[in-house]
Amino acid sequence: MTSSELDRLVAVGSLSREPAAEGEVAGLLGSGEARLADAAIQTLALESRFDLAYDAAHSLALAGLRRLGYRPRNRYVVFQTLTHTLSIPAATWRVLARAHDLRNLMEYEGSMELDERLLEDMIAAAQAVLAALRTIA
Repeated sequence: MTSSELDRLVAVGSLSREPAAEGEVAGLLGSGEARLADAAIQTLALESRFDLAYDAAHSLALAGLRRLGYRPRNRYVVFQTLTHTLSIPAATWRVLARAHDLRNLMEYEGSMELDERLLEDMIAAAQAVLAALRTIA
């Protein structure tokens, strides 16, 4: 894996170079794993499960970026860089990008266009990110 693509994002201000603090990546990984497990609890409200799955995916994707010494300037870029940080296929990170857009609509505009299928896809995408992290850890 080359960091040239990530360095281009540094040049345009989407990322900055910053070594991960001791325990940061492990903390993000643990947080992501816990939230991902909770997102699978069927008795929770769909909205709660969505929040948990989104936060899990974000923590895991951020762990992939931070382990390489990059810090994002916004939340979205952690998903866009998954191809370069963990070799995640574009189709997988696009699910997470779609979830990010929906999260913003829910958070800032009160939109509730949530469905079980997107949640299942998010959980599967977050599991793929977790699996990729585990293979390099």
